[in-house]
Amino acid sequence: MRMRIGARLFDGPGPFIMGIVNATPDSFSDGGRYLDPAAAVAHALRLAEEGADLVDLGGESTRPGAPPVAEDEEIRRVVPVVEALRARAFALPISIDTTKAAVARAALAAGADLVNDVAGLADPALARVVAEAGAPVVLMHSRGTPADMQSRASYGDLVAEVRAELAEALLRVAAAGVAPERVILDPGIGFAKTAEHGFELLARLGELRALGRPLLVGPSRKSFIGKVTGAPVGERLPGTLAAVTAAVLAGVELIRVHDVAAARQAAQVAAAIRDAPRTS
Repeated sequence: MRMRIGARLFDGPGPFIMGIVNATPDSFSDGGRYLDPAAAVAHALRLAEEGADLVDLGGESTRPGAPPVAEDEEIRRVVPVVEALRARAFALPISIDTTKAAVARAALAAGADLVNDVAGLADPALARVVAEAGAPVVLMHSRGTPADMQSRASYGDLVAEVRAELAEALLRVAAAGVAPERVILDPGIGFAKTAEHGFELLARLGELRALGRPLLVGPSRKSFIGKVTGAPVGERLPGTLAAVTAAVLAGVELIRVHDVAAARQAAQVAAAIRDAPRTS
């Protein structure tokens, strides 16, 4: 991976850790804890201290069944956080997690550096905002909306279809003027995917390397972990770390997590295994 995001050049195989800041009342794991801008800012600063390489700020929950949020309300939740972090000379790149052009435009103007779109820039207006800003973007695979995506979790060959649909997204955004070298891809664990699909994606991540772009994976605390362990959301850190390890061993460059310090340690050990010399 070689990509400049904000003031930082991300150069090398990583893994790089993206810390999650949910400025929402209803996210599946920590909804409401960081809805207040001051709390969100404090959390972002804490994630930086724990070793995050960048932070991902969202003002709308994308969990299955989540209701949509009006764009002015989403802007109200996230822009003050970006402004406050930049006023404090926050050194890390800030990703804005949104599907809305107006939100992305406002956040980028306030100092955000990257757009993370769970809809894969399906909205032409958002694609234009990203292209005009020259911003890096994460294109995630999903189908439908949070309200109906789990009803669309039907595949013949899961990874082949995810790969094909991500390839289509790459062509679509290139046609909108988004430079391919600014794109990161996310297979979308938990988005229009069953728990079984989540494990299959982790097992077959290497097949997505053919798309030629850096990969981001976000397994943190998700329901596929609970499916096999029975652990509630707040007790899924060990399962998350197992998924992080699998992703790093598969060559994934960016890992999106809630628990940065623990994930960073797991990722460092996994990377050391990945990069260890093979001698006979």
